[in-house]
Amino acid sequence: MMRTAAIDCGTNSIRLLIADSEDGVLTDVVRLMRVVRLGEGVDATGRLSEAALTRTFAAAEEYAGLIAEHGNPPLRFVATSASRDAENRQDFVDGIRSRLGVEPEVISGDEEARLSFDGAVSVLATAGHETVLVIDVGGGSTEFVAGTAAGLIAARSTDMGCVRYTERFLQDDPPTDGQIEAMEAEVRRLIAEAAAEVPLERVTKIVGVAGSVTTVTAHALDLPTYQPERIHGAELPVTAISAAASELLHLPREARAALPYMHPGRVDVIGAGALIWKCVVEHVAGVTGGRVTSAVSSEHDILDGIALSIADRVR
Repeated sequence: MMRTAAIDCGTNSIRLLIADSEDGVLTDVVRLMRVVRLGEGVDATGRLSEAALTRTFAAAEEYAGLIAEHGNPPLRFVATSASRDAENRQDFVDGIRSRLGVEPEVISGDEEARLSFDGAVSVLATAGHETVLVIDVGGGSTEFVAGTAAGLIAARSTDMGCVRYTERFLQDDPPTDGQIEAMEAEVRRLIAEAAAEVPLERVTKIVGVAGSVTTVTAHALDLPTYQPERIHGAELPVTAISAAASELLHLPREARAALPYMHPGRVDVIGAGALIWKCVVEHVAGVTGGRVTSAVSSEHDILDGIALSIADRVR
């Protein structure tokens, strides 16, 4: 058994996992999320703002203390969409290095997809013959990755995410029909682009990961609080996912914030994330001719994939 520390820094949140790994199985020691909105404004300006960097560095300092408290295990810090897109990403890299003592890896979209797949399927029972599609709806990008028990088939990262598309399309509260239609048209265009590389028509099972997906699931289940144990592994009909996503998209901000399972850092961007997830599951249900009629939510994702990759590197 070995202990590892993994950090996933995305467009909306930065998350820490300290876990013990044995034979490819992770046991959580610390799992923590801070919403820092690193990618705030990046889609428009191409730069990470000083305020966003300050919030992110504060979280990194908190995580450094926790990592030290748990024995300074091997650490891998992975940064995704916002850091890939920003022209001043070196400021981010330097700031993280000085606080955590490691070089943050600004990974490609394809690597992000592979890590998401590894993390999601590591804890879900899948039959050997199944073609599993993992969808990671992030703040700045959405990953499509298909694979079987034997390994990956194909992966594609697309530049659509809940923060990016809220800023680009959904300016009103709640958004207007015209704003929703414009966003949905762009989402469906990017799904079609992904489908040119990822064989969505061969999929037999959809697994969705990250906060937009799990929040839609919590809404569909009408949970009294955010309950990871009920969300993880929950399988919902596509019709239920679509209905829950549409409700979240059309609720005003005050009503979204009052939902007992809504994280405060997700209130402003859940509508865009929900619409992306809705469009993906509807598209796959359509192209598989009714073979896929439901989707599974996973609380385990790229963060778990990062932790597993550290253990593989050491071995």
